[in-house]
Amino acid sequence: MEQLKSRWTDKVDKNCPLPEYPRPQLRRERWKNLNGKYNYAILPRTIKRPQRFQGEILVPFGVESYLSGVGKALNENQNLWYERTFTVPETWKGERVLLNFGAVDWKCRIWVNEKEVGYHTGGYSPFTFDITDLLKDGDNTLTVKVYDPSDKGEQQRGKQSQKPGSIWYTATSGIWQTVWIEPVKENHIEKLWFVPDIDNNRVQFFGKSSLDQGEFKLEISFKGESKAQVTVKSGDWISLDDPKLWSPEEPNLYDVKVNLLQDGVETDTAETYFGMRKFSVGKDENGISRLFLNNKPYFQRGLLDQGYWCESQLTPPTDESMVYDIEKMKSLGFNMLRKHIKVEPARWYYHCDRLGMIVWQDMVSGGHTSMMLSGFCSKLHITPKDTNYFFFGRTNHYNRKDFEKELFEMIDDLRFFTSIYCWVIFNEGWGQFDTVRLTQLVKEEDPTRVIDHASGWFDRGVGDLRSVHQYILPIPNVNPKDERVYVVSEYGGYSSVIDGHVFDKKRSFGYQMYKGKAELTAAYRKLMEKQILPLVPKGLSGLVYTQLSDVELEVNGILTYDREEVKIDEDTIKELNEKLKY
Repeated sequence: MEQLKSRWTDKVDKNCPLPEYPRPQLRRERWKNLNGKYNYAILPRTIKRPQRFQGEILVPFGVESYLSGVGKALNENQNLWYERTFTVPETWKGERVLLNFGAVDWKCRIWVNEKEVGYHTGGYSPFTFDITDLLKDGDNTLTVKVYDPSDKGEQQRGKQSQKPGSIWYTATSGIWQTVWIEPVKENHIEKLWFVPDIDNNRVQFFGKSSLDQGEFKLEISFKGESKAQVTVKSGDWISLDDPKLWSPEEPNLYDVKVNLLQDGVETDTAETYFGMRKFSVGKDENGISRLFLNNKPYFQRGLLDQGYWCESQLTPPTDESMVYDIEKMKSLGFNMLRKHIKVEPARWYYHCDRLGMIVWQDMVSGGHTSMMLSGFCSKLHITPKDTNYFFFGRTNHYNRKDFEKELFEMIDDLRFFTSIYCWVIFNEGWGQFDTVRLTQLVKEEDPTRVIDHASGWFDRGVGDLRSVHQYILPIPNVNPKDERVYVVSEYGGYSSVIDGHVFDKKRSFGYQMYKGKAELTAAYRKLMEKQILPLVPKGLSGLVYTQLSDVELEVNGILTYDREEVKIDEDTIKELNEKLKY
């Protein structure tokens, strides 16, 4: 079968893919990208170190992907090995050198110059090691060992599978986000974020340094005009005169230069930004529970966005490709994307911030829930207790602890981004457990955002949303007894196959299949006009259509998998989205 490619496939720089600085929330001028060609080997787990390597792999693309140059599957009895050499610039001498990974799926161990650096688990979270004391002049050797059982394990993996089909997709194993090094002083900035308070024209600053010492000098500007210069400690509030609010219509962002001061001496400098906005739920003038943005009811027209790419699976092929998806959906009248059981590279959220796209962020699912059994229970409106760990595939105590740890790591890693409106803890009961407790903990951790505790199935009556999934059958009406906001967080899924732009025509999957753009567009219009629009005045406040693009065998995207064709008439989508408002 011929490899499906996008317009970005051949634009990838084989010497240094994704060359942009990967952490927009804490940008430094000096750094070195370690993406590019590595030696690789896929070996039985019983082998302690490779005696020789099997070829080259292009990092940061998963070993299963076309762009990796390998295109081989990893199984639960194997390790994936990487190795390359790198040099450290002479100008960095006397400073600490940090080795950063955007994400490695799933479990990895790192060596520099054959000395162990450290160990990390969790396939979607960034991590950093100080490698200063292991470095030498000239060439240094970086070695990485990865274990990823994909769906043969219970770890958080989303829709990745060793045997993809229907709604399950080819796994992405190994290094799948940018690797880089950067020099810092001993006392340096590790984390920055801001909490806006538009009701009082102020923003709360949080910063963490490596030694937990010092103050932060901030220079805040808006479109090049200075707005404040203050020296603060973490947790301090900063007043802003007449703040410019962020919204999809006006995605205003403030730029910030941050200097870390220790005893009055600057030890680190970074650039960052923030947006002034407020996310909440409340009652409209008719007493109906609604989603609010900046203290006003705001209808959210969204899409399920799984973030898969035909040439590179979980890794966007280029920075431009990420921007294309966001801009294209915004041009069609959508103002929200539900990032579905995947965590994106940080630059994707940055582009949502600056372009004005609201994000609902799912936690990545794990466990081993029976889709047939849980789906059957859902249709019969049976809600099993989520302390029934066997039913939800969460019998392993350590797996539950890992989920909880990674959930709060995700919140901590992403809380910075202005565009993230909602945390989605569980999807359709996949690996669901202890929902009430976890919802309360998430609300305590981040009271500034809306919570969807269980998207689709097995509602526990908590969180801010009554979140419904409905395919094929009519969409349920608003429940007037439920004080929470009513959203349809998955619907549609209408499908068609476009010759020349499909992953596998013979095995393509969809909930309802249509022939050609005209037939698909007519069905989409009927769905929106007959089922969706009448629910808006009754209380419907948010929508998530399935989905942004086709993904492998699943052909229910508005865009084809290669992003070359829009399968539903664009003017029709725009017209109907324009009607979706209060």
